Amino acid sequence: MPTKKRAAAPSRPKGTARRRAPLSEAANPKRPADRAWVLEIVASLGRLYPDAHCELDHRSAFQLIVATILSAQSTDKMVNTVTPALFARFPTPSALAAADLAEVERLIHPTGFFRQKARSIVSCAQSIVADHGGQVPGAMEALVKLRGVGRKTANVVLGECFGVPGVVTDTHVLRLSARLGLSHEDDPVALEQALMALVPEQHWTMLSHRLIWHGRRVCFARSPRCGECGLADLCRWPDKIR
Repeated sequence: MPTKKRAAAPSRPKGTARRRAPLSEAANPKRPADRAWVLEIVASLGRLYPDAHCELDHRSAFQLIVATILSAQSTDKMVNTVTPALFARFPTPSALAAADLAEVERLIHPTGFFRQKARSIVSCAQSIVADHGGQVPGAMEALVKLRGVGRKTANVVLGECFGVPGVVTDTHVLRLSARLGLSHEDDPVALEQALMALVPEQHWTMLSHRLIWHGRRVCFARSPRCGECGLADLCRWPDKIR
């Protein structure tokens, strides 16, 4: 699949020294989100990352569901290095369903937890073949019954391959939602529901992509680049550095 051009991390206008915001300036982390502020965050993310997209390389719903399972406790970059060989060897759900586990383990070894992941993707492929005629189902209820597929993976596949809006609550979305002040839910399902209630449905899929891009490029778990953050003026994180 052709590699899409990735946007450089957006930066804020310079000219002021970085400093930690005094507590008196920091918003109460429990302050409820107001509609106008939420919509401004959505709009700002849209301006910062107009080309945001899923960074797992895939050509079909089958490839994406496998790649997303492999991405657990790994990186998209690492997954993208192993999936070309994996899909060349097992190009269809039927082929993967009949695969030798040891061979699959060797192919996906660099992604970590390779034994568990090998069992998951082979079992997932077997269910797709046995229960869905070899086609990845396009409904949440059916997807989450597949081995290795939770709501996060299901929302990735539904949004990318079926055009069904959904909120993907990966580690970046969890971290940024709390820092920005959108929601302090630390359970992925609870956060998914909270963000769905806050943000209009037409923005759900792209909100997830853009929060993930921002988390990978600016708002790192350690040493976030607050001084270069295009959302700094909207962010309600008490510990942000200016």
